[in-house]
Amino acid sequence: MLKIGLLSDTHSYLDDQIMRHLSDRDEIWHAGDFGSMAVSDRLQELAPLRGVYGNIDDAAIRQVHPKVNRFVVEGLDVLMTHIGGYPGKYHPDVRESIKQNPPQLYITGHSHILKIMTDKSLNNLLHINPGAAGKHGFHKIRTMVKFSVSEGRVQDLQVVELGKRA
Repeated sequence: MLKIGLLSDTHSYLDDQIMRHLSDRDEIWHAGDFGSMAVSDRLQELAPLRGVYGNIDDAAIRQVHPKVNRFVVEGLDVLMTHIGGYPGKYHPDVRESIKQNPPQLYITGHSHILKIMTDKSLNNLLHINPGAAGKHGFHKIRTMVKFSVSEGRVQDLQVVELGKRA
Protein backbone atom coordinates (compact mmCIF):
# COMPACT_ATOMS: atom_id res chain seq x y z
CA MET A 1 0.00 0.00 0.00
CA LEU A 2 1.27 3.43 -1.01
CA LYS A 3 0.12 6.57 0.83
CA ILE A 4 -0.30 9.58 -1.47
CA GLY A 5 -0.59 13.30 -0.75
CA LEU A 6 -2.13 15.17 -3.69
CA LEU A 7 -2.10 18.94 -4.06
CA SER A 8 -2.25 21.58 -6.76
CA ASP A 9 -2.07 25.31 -7.32
CA THR A 10 0.34 26.13 -4.51
CA HIS A 11 1.43 29.27 -6.38
CA SER A 12 4.78 29.41 -4.50
CA TYR A 13 3.10 28.84 -1.11
CA LEU A 14 3.79 26.02 1.34
CA ASP A 15 3.13 26.24 5.05
CA ASP A 16 3.76 23.99 8.03
CA GLN A 17 0.20 22.67 7.87
CA ILE A 18 0.67 21.38 4.31
CA MET A 19 4.00 19.85 5.23
CA ARG A 20 2.51 18.20 8.33
CA HIS A 21 -0.24 16.56 6.24
CA LEU A 22 2.36 15.30 3.78
CA SER A 23 4.85 14.08 6.39
CA ASP A 24 3.47 10.51 6.55
CA ARG A 25 3.01 10.10 2.76
CA ASP A 26 5.06 7.67 0.67
CA GLU A 27 4.72 9.89 -2.41
CA ILE A 28 3.56 13.45 -3.12
CA TRP A 29 1.74 14.28 -6.35
CA HIS A 30 1.38 17.89 -7.52
CA ALA A 31 -1.08 18.74 -10.32
CA GLY A 32 0.63 21.93 -11.47
CA ASP A 33 1.08 25.61 -10.74
CA PHE A 34 3.93 25.00 -8.32
CA GLY A 35 4.75 28.67 -8.70
CA SER A 36 8.43 28.23 -7.97
CA MET A 37 11.12 25.60 -8.15
CA ALA A 38 11.55 26.03 -4.38
CA VAL A 39 8.11 24.41 -3.86
CA SER A 40 9.07 21.42 -6.01
CA ASP A 41 12.42 21.08 -4.25
CA ARG A 42 10.91 21.30 -0.76
CA LEU A 43 8.25 18.67 -1.56
CA GLN A 44 10.91 16.40 -3.09
CA GLU A 45 12.88 16.60 0.17
CA LEU A 46 9.86 15.24 2.05
CA ALA A 47 8.98 12.31 -0.24
CA PRO A 48 9.32 11.21 -3.87
CA LEU A 49 7.45 13.73 -6.03
CA ARG A 50 5.44 13.23 -9.22
CA GLY A 51 4.10 16.35 -10.86
CA VAL A 52 3.09 18.26 -13.94
CA TYR A 53 3.71 21.87 -14.81
CA GLY A 54 0.90 24.38 -14.79
CA ASN A 55 0.17 27.48 -16.81
CA ILE A 56 2.02 29.81 -14.40
CA ASP A 57 5.13 27.62 -14.10
CA ASP A 58 8.38 28.82 -15.63
CA ALA A 59 10.95 27.06 -17.83
CA ALA A 60 12.86 25.61 -14.84
CA ILE A 61 9.78 23.76 -13.59
CA ARG A 62 8.87 22.69 -17.13
CA GLN A 63 12.28 21.03 -17.46
CA VAL A 64 11.61 18.90 -14.39
CA HIS A 65 7.87 18.23 -14.63
CA PRO A 66 6.05 17.32 -17.88
CA LYS A 67 2.76 18.73 -19.16
CA VAL A 68 1.16 15.28 -18.94
CA ASN A 69 2.34 12.53 -16.63
CA ARG A 70 1.02 9.00 -17.12
CA PHE A 71 2.28 6.27 -14.83
CA VAL A 72 1.26 3.06 -13.08
CA VAL A 73 1.67 2.76 -9.32
CA GLU A 74 0.62 -0.27 -7.27
CA GLY A 75 -1.31 -1.50 -10.33
CA LEU A 76 -3.24 1.78 -10.76
CA ASP A 77 -3.06 3.54 -14.14
CA VAL A 78 -2.85 7.31 -13.46
CA LEU A 79 -3.03 10.26 -15.85
CA MET A 80 -2.19 13.71 -14.46
CA THR A 81 -2.24 17.10 -16.19
CA HIS A 82 -2.86 20.64 -15.00
CA ILE A 83 -5.55 21.88 -17.40
CA GLY A 84 -7.66 18.87 -18.26
CA GLY A 85 -11.29 19.43 -17.43
CA TYR A 86 -13.40 16.75 -15.81
CA PRO A 87 -15.88 14.03 -16.80
CA GLY A 88 -18.28 15.38 -19.38
CA LYS A 89 -16.07 18.44 -19.98
CA TYR A 90 -12.60 17.09 -20.80
CA HIS A 91 -10.16 19.61 -22.27
CA PRO A 92 -9.51 19.10 -26.02
CA ASP A 93 -5.81 18.43 -25.33
CA VAL A 94 -6.63 15.16 -23.53
CA ARG A 95 -10.18 14.28 -24.58
CA GLU A 96 -9.31 11.77 -27.31
CA SER A 97 -6.50 10.05 -25.42
CA ILE A 98 -8.76 9.59 -22.39
CA LYS A 99 -11.53 8.11 -24.52
CA GLN A 100 -9.16 5.86 -26.51
CA ASN A 101 -7.16 4.66 -23.51
CA PRO A 102 -8.85 5.69 -20.25
CA PRO A 103 -6.77 5.66 -17.09
CA GLN A 104 -8.26 4.45 -13.82
CA LEU A 105 -7.41 7.73 -12.07
CA TYR A 106 -7.44 11.11 -13.81
CA ILE A 107 -5.94 14.05 -11.89
CA THR A 108 -6.15 17.74 -12.81
CA GLY A 109 -5.65 21.10 -11.15
CA HIS A 110 -6.09 24.63 -12.51
CA SER A 111 -9.71 25.38 -11.55
CA HIS A 112 -8.95 25.81 -7.80
CA ILE A 113 -12.20 23.86 -7.29
CA LEU A 114 -12.08 20.63 -5.31
CA LYS A 115 -13.81 17.96 -7.37
CA ILE A 116 -13.97 14.19 -6.94
CA MET A 117 -16.22 12.29 -9.33
CA THR A 118 -16.44 9.20 -11.51
CA ASP A 119 -17.00 8.92 -15.24
CA LYS A 120 -19.37 6.00 -15.61
CA SER A 121 -19.01 6.12 -19.41
CA LEU A 122 -15.29 5.26 -19.06
CA ASN A 123 -15.23 2.24 -16.74
CA ASN A 124 -15.84 4.37 -13.65
CA LEU A 125 -12.69 6.42 -14.19
CA LEU A 126 -12.05 8.34 -10.97
CA HIS A 127 -11.36 12.05 -11.43
CA ILE A 128 -9.73 14.10 -8.67
CA ASN A 129 -8.98 17.81 -8.64
CA PRO A 130 -7.56 18.54 -5.18
CA GLY A 131 -8.50 22.22 -5.34
CA ALA A 132 -5.87 24.81 -4.44
CA ALA A 133 -3.46 24.52 -1.53
CA GLY A 134 -2.01 27.99 -2.05
CA LYS A 135 -3.30 31.45 -1.20
CA HIS A 136 -3.47 32.92 -4.71
CA GLY A 137 -6.82 32.71 -6.53
CA PHE A 138 -10.52 33.03 -5.97
CA HIS A 139 -11.07 29.90 -3.85
CA LYS A 140 -12.18 30.53 -0.29
CA ILE A 141 -10.86 27.38 1.41
CA ARG A 142 -7.45 25.85 0.69
CA THR A 143 -7.66 22.10 0.11
CA MET A 144 -5.64 18.99 -0.71
CA VAL A 145 -6.42 15.27 -0.86
CA LYS A 146 -4.86 12.23 0.79
CA PHE A 147 -5.43 8.60 -0.20
CA SER A 148 -3.82 5.20 -0.46
CA VAL A 149 -3.26 3.02 -3.51
CA SER A 150 -3.22 -0.75 -3.27
CA GLU A 151 -3.83 -3.52 -5.80
CA GLY A 152 -4.92 -1.04 -8.47
CA ARG A 153 -7.46 0.74 -6.28
CA VAL A 154 -7.75 4.10 -4.55
CA GLN A 155 -8.59 3.66 -0.87
CA ASP A 156 -8.97 5.80 2.24
CA LEU A 157 -9.74 8.94 0.23
CA GLN A 158 -9.71 12.00 2.49
CA VAL A 159 -10.25 15.68 1.70
CA VAL A 160 -8.10 17.96 3.83
CA GLU A 161 -9.24 21.52 4.45
CA LEU A 162 -6.24 23.76 5.10
CA GLY A 163 -8.15 26.83 6.19
CA LYS A 164 -9.18 30.08 4.56
CA ARG A 165 -7.22 31.43 1.62
CA ALA A 166 -6.56 34.87 3.06
